[in-house]
Amino acid sequence: MPERKFLAAACAAVISLAASGCAVNQTQSEPAAEARVRADQPIEPSPSDPFAAIDRAFDRLAMDRSTASSDDSGATPLIWPRLVDRFSISSCPEGSRAARWANWYADNADYMQRVLVRAQPWMYLIVDELERRDLPGELALLPVVESAFDPFAYSHGRAAGPWQFLSGTARDFGITIDDWYDGRRDFVAATAAALDYLEYLNDLFDGDWALALAAYNAGQGRVGRAIRRNTARGLGTEWHELPLPRETLGYVPKLKGLGCLFREPARYAFVLPTLVDAPQVATVELDGPIDVVALAIRTGLDLTELITLNAGLNRHMTPPNGPAYLVVPVADVERVSAALRDLPESPPLKHRKIRIQRGDSLSVLARRHGTTVDALKQVNDLSSNRLIAGQTLELPGAIAEPAPQGDAEYQRVYREMAALQQQLLPTDRFIHRVRSGESLWVIARRYGIGVDDLQRMNGLGPRTLIRPGQRLVIETDRAVRSPAQSSQRYVVRQGDSLWLISRRQRVGLNELMRWNDLDPDSVLRPGQELIIHRSGDA
Repeated sequence: MPERKFLAAACAAVISLAASGCAVNQTQSEPAAEARVRADQPIEPSPSDPFAAIDRAFDRLAMDRSTASSDDSGATPLIWPRLVDRFSISSCPEGSRAARWANWYADNADYMQRVLVRAQPWMYLIVDELERRDLPGELALLPVVESAFDPFAYSHGRAAGPWQFLSGTARDFGITIDDWYDGRRDFVAATAAALDYLEYLNDLFDGDWALALAAYNAGQGRVGRAIRRNTARGLGTEWHELPLPRETLGYVPKLKGLGCLFREPARYAFVLPTLVDAPQVATVELDGPIDVVALAIRTGLDLTELITLNAGLNRHMTPPNGPAYLVVPVADVERVSAALRDLPESPPLKHRKIRIQRGDSLSVLARRHGTTVDALKQVNDLSSNRLIAGQTLELPGAIAEPAPQGDAEYQRVYREMAALQQQLLPTDRFIHRVRSGESLWVIARRYGIGVDDLQRMNGLGPRTLIRPGQRLVIETDRAVRSPAQSSQRYVVRQGDSLWLISRRQRVGLNELMRWNDLDPDSVLRPGQELIIHRSGDA
C-alpha cells in the first residue's frame, strides 16, 4: 500500500468566475446527443435549498479571491500550464469516445463553469501533490467525473465525497469515518487517500493508468478477474477490450476527454477560467476539538463557507479524535489563529455508552456504530463475545456531544449550522409499516438502529405500544435493509421540491418523476409519500 503523505497546508487557486447550480454526476458511457439542456439542473434553485447555499458559498470564495488578486493577476502565472505540462494519458482522435466527451464538456459550458467554481479552492492543492508524487496531471480532473467537485456528493452505491470513496476503501487508505467526521467529504484527507489509492492501483496494474482508472471505478477485483478471463481465452487485455460494466468503459474516455479539453481549449471553442497559480485556502492546526459556531461568531467568518471548506464535519465541533485542523481562506489564517488563542475551552467530552438489549451481539453493535468487534472488546476489556442484556458498553471513539451553550446569537448560529448539516448530510427517511408480531426492538434491529433512536424519531415513550398497520418514520444514514426492501418511501417535508428531494436522496430527477408518475409541474404536499428506488430495484 502506498505511503500516505500529504501537505499539511492545503492550498488552492483563484478563479475569476462565479456561478451557481447543482452537481451532476455523469454516469452514462456516451455523451447524450442533445446534452446542452439537462433536465436535472434547475435554472433557479430555491434560496432555501442547502445545496444552492453551498454553491453560493463557492461563488463568494471565488469572487473574494479574484477581487483580492485583481491588482497583480497579470503578473501571477496561471495554474493551467503547470497542470497541462503533467498530462500524459489523454488523447482524443477524431470520432473517438474521448473526443465526443471533450465536445460534450465544451458544449455544456454553464455546467463546467459551476464545476470549476467548486474546484477553485482545491486545484492548487491537487497540482502541488501531483508534482510532488510525479503523477499524471489528468488526475486533477478526476473529481469532475466522479462528483462534479461536489463535497456532499453521495451515490446510489453509498460512495461519498468529491473522490467518491466507499467506506471500506476509504478506511483502508487511512480516512476516518465516525459520528463526528466523514473524511471522504474532507477534500484534504480525501485527496491524499485518492492519490494513494491511484498510485497503488497503478503499481498493481504494472503502470497502466487506463487499467488503474478502470479499477478505481469498477474495483480492482473486477478488473483483475476480467484480465484473467481474457488472458485464458487468448483475448486482449487493454482496458477497452475487457468485459467491464458499460459505465466503466465510458469512465476512462471521460477523463481523457477532459484532458484534451484542457490541453487544447481553442480546438473545442472552450474558454478556460482565469485560475491564478496561488494558494487560496490553508489548514490551521488545532490543539484539540473546537466549537465551529463560537469560532464563526468570534471571527465573523461566513458559516456556510466554513462548512463548505470543512465538509467532513458532521457536528458543530471538530472531531475530538482528529484530524486536528480547520480549512480556512488564506486571507483569514491570522484572524482565525488569533481567535483560537482566545476561544473559551470547550466543555469536557464524555465517551458515549450504550445499553445492551436482548439479541444484541458484538458484531451487530460494531456494524451499527461503525467500529469493529476487536475495538469493542479492547475498550471494554472483554475476554469473550458474550453479552448480557442490560450491560453497558463504551463505544470506541464515540463521544457524546455537549449540549450547545451560549447567548441568543450563539443559539441562532448553532441552529443554522445544525439545520444546514441535517439537510446536506446523507439521510434515508422512509416509512415502515408495522406488521403483526413486530416490536420496537425487532424493527430497530432490522434497520441497524437503537430502540431509543426509533422512539425519538416517532415521539414514542418507553412504554408506548405499537400496533399492526401503524406507520413509523425511519431516518438514518446507516439503515440496513434486506434486498426485498430496496424500495422505500420518502415523506415530503415543508419546502421540499422534486429537485431538492432528488439531490438529497442522490437519485435522478427524471427517475424520481417516473417512479411516482409525476411531471415537472407537479405540486408536492407536506406529508405526501414518494417512492424511492435504490440500486437493483428500479
